[in-house]
Amino acid sequence: MPVLQRPEAEARAHLLDVHRYEVALDLTHGDEEFTSRTVIHFTAREPGDTFVEIRPATLHAATLDGHPLDPAALDDNRLPLTGLAAGPHELRLDATMRYSRTGEGMHRFTDPADGEDYVYTQLFMDDVQRVFGAFDQPDLKAAFELTVTAPPTWTVLANGRTEQLPDGTWRAAATPRISTYLVAVAAGPWHSVHTEHAGLPFGLHCRRSLAPHLDADVEELLDLTRRCYDRYHEIFEEPYPFDSYDQAFVPEFNAGAMENPGLVTFRDEFVFRSAVTDTERQTRGMVIAHEMAHMWFGDLVTLRWWDDIWLNESFAEYMGYQVLSEATRFRDTWTDFAIARKGWGYDADQRPSTHPVAPAPEDVPDTASALLNFDGISYAKGASALRQLVAWMGEKDFLAGINDHFARHRFGNATLADFLDSLARATDRDVHAWAARWLRTTGVDTLTPTVTEDAGTWHLDVAHTGSRPHRIAVGAYDPDPGHPDRLALRDRFDVDVPADGAPARHTFPKAAPALVVLNDGDLTYAKVRFDASSWETAARTLSGLPDPLTRAVVWNAARDLVRDGELAPTAYLEAARAHLPHETELAVVQGVLAFARTQLADRYLPSAPSSPGQPAAATRHTALTTLTALSRDILRRTEGPGHGPEAGLRLTAVRAFIDSATTPEGIQEWLADGSIPGGPPLDHELRWRILTRLATLGAAPLPELHDLIDAELARDQSATGQEGAARCRAALPDPEAKQAAWQALFGTDPGSELSNYLFTATATGFWAAEQQDLLRPYVARYFTEVPALAVRRGPALAKAAGRWAFPAVLVEEETLRRGEQCLAEGDPTPALRRTLDDQLADLRWALRVRAAAVR
Repeated sequence: MPVLQRPEAEARAHLLDVHRYEVALDLTHGDEEFTSRTVIHFTAREPGDTFVEIRPATLHAATLDGHPLDPAALDDNRLPLTGLAAGPHELRLDATMRYSRTGEGMHRFTDPADGEDYVYTQLFMDDVQRVFGAFDQPDLKAAFELTVTAPPTWTVLANGRTEQLPDGTWRAAATPRISTYLVAVAAGPWHSVHTEHAGLPFGLHCRRSLAPHLDADVEELLDLTRRCYDRYHEIFEEPYPFDSYDQAFVPEFNAGAMENPGLVTFRDEFVFRSAVTDTERQTRGMVIAHEMAHMWFGDLVTLRWWDDIWLNESFAEYMGYQVLSEATRFRDTWTDFAIARKGWGYDADQRPSTHPVAPAPEDVPDTASALLNFDGISYAKGASALRQLVAWMGEKDFLAGINDHFARHRFGNATLADFLDSLARATDRDVHAWAARWLRTTGVDTLTPTVTEDAGTWHLDVAHTGSRPHRIAVGAYDPDPGHPDRLALRDRFDVDVPADGAPARHTFPKAAPALVVLNDGDLTYAKVRFDASSWETAARTLSGLPDPLTRAVVWNAARDLVRDGELAPTAYLEAARAHLPHETELAVVQGVLAFARTQLADRYLPSAPSSPGQPAAATRHTALTTLTALSRDILRRTEGPGHGPEAGLRLTAVRAFIDSATTPEGIQEWLADGSIPGGPPLDHELRWRILTRLATLGAAPLPELHDLIDAELARDQSATGQEGAARCRAALPDPEAKQAAWQALFGTDPGSELSNYLFTATATGFWAAEQQDLLRPYVARYFTEVPALAVRRGPALAKAAGRWAFPAVLVEEETLRRGEQCLAEGDPTPALRRTLDDQLADLRWALRVRAAAVR
C-alpha cells in the first residue's frame, strides 16, 4: 500500500482547505463487512490535482461535484482527483469496507462469554481509510458529522453526544475541527454508567460480560476522572474543548488507550476481573490522566506532521504522572515511572534504532517511518526531558508557555518551533539551545561521582559522559544512629552538570557520607554510577533508604550496571534477595522482580553452566530458585489479614513464585485445592498463571494437562479464558502441540487466522525457556516465515510477530545470524524490520552480558 509522503502532504495542505465530513456507516451487513458513505466538503485554493484515500472491499461509486468518477481509477488506497478548479467542492464516496480482527480500522469482536458483538474504530496514523474516505493527514482538520445504522440492541458512541433518531439510526453531534485520525465510533450492547461533572456528561462503557467488574470500580474510576479533569482546569486556561467525555473499555485493543476527543478508548484489561495491586490501579489512573491531557495537547492543538509525535506523547506522559500525583491518592507516581517506565527509554536509546526525541524532518519522510517512533524515546525519554525542563526553567514559566501555546493554536496545528517559541515567551532561559541539546540528540548520558575527603571536608566531582546539561539533586546519606540497617538523609543539594567542560568541584564540611546518590529525586534522564564506598553501602542497606524514589534510582543504577557488564547478574539477584523482603513500595518490588525474572533469568543467564568450571550460581535454574525463595520470604512477611500494600505485596509474591517455579510442587496443590494458604483468593488470573506454568514444565502426562486446560476453559468461558487456553496449549512441551501452535500463528488460511490477542497469547506460550531443544528448529522457520506474515496481516500483527513471536529465549549466535540474514535478504516490512532490529539489538546485548559474567 502506498504510504503518504511528507512532500505529498505539504502539497495537499497547500492546495486544500477541508471544511466538513458527513459520514454514514451501516453496521447491519453481517460480521465481515459494513457500508460507508462519505461526503467531503472542501475548497481548492487554486487549480490543481490531488487524491483522496480509501481502502475498501469495494468502491461502488464516487462523484465530484455531481460528476461520476471511475471507481476503477482507485489505485490501491488512492482515488485521483484531477483538474480541480479553484473554489468549493463536494466529494461523495460509497463503499463496502471490511471489519478488522487486528485492532486496526473498524475492529469487530464476538464475546465468547455471551456471544454479543462489538465494534470500535482505531484510526491512528492512516487507518481511517479502512472506515471511510478521507484526506488523511493531521493538518487537514475538519468538522465531522456521523450517522450510524446499528442493530437494534446496540448503543453507538462517538466523539460527540449521540442520539437515536426515530428511524433507529444514531446521530452524533458535529465535532469541532479535528484531525482525521481522531474520529471515533464504538458500537455494541454496552454496559454504561452515566454521570455529570462540571456541567459535562461523563460516561463509562464496557462489554456486558464485564459489567460486574466495571460496577465494582465505578466510584474509583469516576473519582479519578473528576479529579484529573478539575486539576487540568486549574493549570490550563483553555477549558475542555469538547461536548462530552466518554471512556470506553474495548476488547482486543492494541495500545493502552487512544485519545479520541470526547471518546477515549482503553484496552478492557483495565476493567479488572481478578485481584490487582495498588500499583496496577495507579497505572490505570495514570493512563486516564495521560489520555485526558491529550484533549488539549494532541486534540485541541495537533501536530502538523508526524515528526512531532513526541509533542503529543511526551507531554501526555509527563502530565499523566504529574497530575495523578497532584490530584489523587496516588502520590508516588514518579517512583513507578522511574522503576517501570524509564528503563523502556534507556533501552530504546541504546539500540542502533535510536532517534532524537524530536527527529529531524528528513528522518520522518512518510507515515510508515513515523509509525516506528512510537517507542520508549517518544514516551519515557520525552517525558523525562520535560521533567528536566520543568526543573530547569520552573513549573510556573513552563505552564505559562503551555497556555500560550494552547491560545495561539487552538483547533489548529503546531510544530516544535511553535512550542519552543511559546516557552521562550514565558522565560528568560534559552529554551532553543536547551532543545538542541536535549531533543535533537540521541543516546544516554552517564554521570559518575568521585568522592574524596581531607581535613574535615569532603569533595564531590561529577564526571559526565554525554552531550546534555543536567540539573540534578545529590543526596548524601549516613547510617541512622538508632537503626544501623537504615540510612538517614544528611543533605540534599542541587548540582548543575554542564554539557561541555569540567564541572566545578563541590566541597562540604564533615567527613564523606556513607552513600552519595546522583540524580536523587530522578529529575534528569541519565545513567548514574556510584563511588566504590557508596555502592558497598547501597548493596548492604538499599532497603533502608527513607525515600522510595531514591530506592528506585539506586535499583535503576544497579540494572544499568548489569546491562553494561559492570555488575554480575548474580550480584543483582543477591541484592534483590536481601532487600525486597523489606521493601514497602509495591512499584519497586514489581519492577525489580520483573527485571530479575524476564531479563536476568530468561536472557542474561544460561540454562546450564557453559563449562564444567562455571559456578552453578550463574545459571538460570539457580536464579529461579533464588526468586522462589525470595517470594517465600515476602509471603512469610505478609501473613495475616491482607489489606492495602500488604495485600499487593503478597499478590506480587504469589505471581513471582508461580512464574519462577522449577517444579510443580506447591503450585499444583494450590490449583487442586482451589486456594492459596493465607490468600490471595485463587481467581481466574492466578489459575491460568499456574496452569501455564504447569504446562510449560510438563508437570503431568499430556492427556491430563489437556484435560486440565479444557476444564479451566469450561470454568472461564471469557475472552481472557480463550487467551489463557491458547497460551497453555502452546506452552506444552510436546512436538504436536508446538506444530499446532505454529500453524495457528503462521498458517495462511484466511478463515483460521488468529485475532491480535489470540496471536499474542499463543506466541507467548510457544517460546518457553525450559524447552530450548524442542524449540531450536523453529528459529529458522521463524525468520523464513515472518516476513510473509507481516505483508499478509499488516503493521499491527507485524509488530506483534516481531515482539512476541521472536525466539528471544534462544540467546545464541545462531539466532543472531538467522535474524541478520532475514533483515538482509527477507525484505521485511518497515514495522517488522524495526521490531526485528530492536530484538536483535537486545539479543546482542544479552550475549555481551553473558560474556561479561563469565569473565
